[in-house]
Amino acid sequence: QVQLVESGGGLVQPGGSLRLSCAVSGSRISTYAMGWYRQAPGKQQRERVAGILAGGSTDYADAVKGRFTISRDNAKNTMYLQMNSLKPEDTAVYYCNQRFNSYPWGQGTQVTVSS
Repeated sequence: QVQLVESGGGLVQPGGSLRLSCAVSGSRISTYAMGWYRQAPGKQQRERVAGILAGGSTDYADAVKGRFTISRDNAKNTMYLQMNSLKPEDTAVYYCNQRFNSYPWGQGTQVTVSS
């Protein structure tokens, strides 16, 4: 029922920027807490990067605080992750989901930060 489609990833140089999108089908995100997660190369677990509550409050992992911004467009049922000042250690596959990971995981979008 619920489908998550991440997009916007790519290859970027250190210090560059990317904006990721998460299009949600089958459920409305306006009343749910949502988040962005990433899985780094060679790791099996996903790391929580950022979260946004239904009311709009946000939180970030220490590693990305001050560089990433999570946002939401309820009319488009889409979430975004603006990533600035990217570092090589940000390289990962990025996923979106509910804060409690209730939705089926999408395929993610790959972000590679390299010179």
